[in-house]
Amino acid sequence: MGRHSRTLRIVDHDADQGGHDDLAVALYQEFGTQLMAFVLKLTGHDRQWAEDVVQETLIKAWRNADKLDRKPEMLRAWLFTVARRIVIDGWRSRSARPQEVEEADADSIGVADESERTLAAMVVYDALRNLSPEQREAVQQTYLRDRTVNEVAATLGVPPGTVKSRIHHAVRALRRALQDRG
Repeated sequence: MGRHSRTLRIVDHDADQGGHDDLAVALYQEFGTQLMAFVLKLTGHDRQWAEDVVQETLIKAWRNADKLDRKPEMLRAWLFTVARRIVIDGWRSRSARPQEVEEADADSIGVADESERTLAAMVVYDALRNLSPEQREAVQQTYLRDRTVNEVAATLGVPPGTVKSRIHHAVRALRRALQDRG
């Protein structure tokens, strides 16, 4: 009897500002624990989000205090419905936009360093220059221009076996040259 009559007594205040404040306090005292448990389930046990939803629900109740049916069962139904809708809106907005991430500190932003790539290209270019002209042409045609051995053989006017041999020796020479340069 005490809990039921206390809720009715507090929520039956006049709809002045003090009555609104009393309503918010009474709603939290009467339904806060149940509402929090309900919202925790809806939010996947995200406590921070659930607390925000409960707070927003109580703010909506405070704003609509003069329109609310003051019967405890009606207030409970209204609170749970509003909370459920807030959570649904939250799920929709989370799925509609990417998760926000904290902005990185300007000092920690990495800038792509092309020096390694440039250095590697210079080493490969230098190693290619040390190949015989025939080997270099075979490598350029097959690896850089993405042609088949038969296409290169037809272009150079040599048998496919010769192209394969040039590529084999060129790759071995390149591998040695690159290993020597580190």
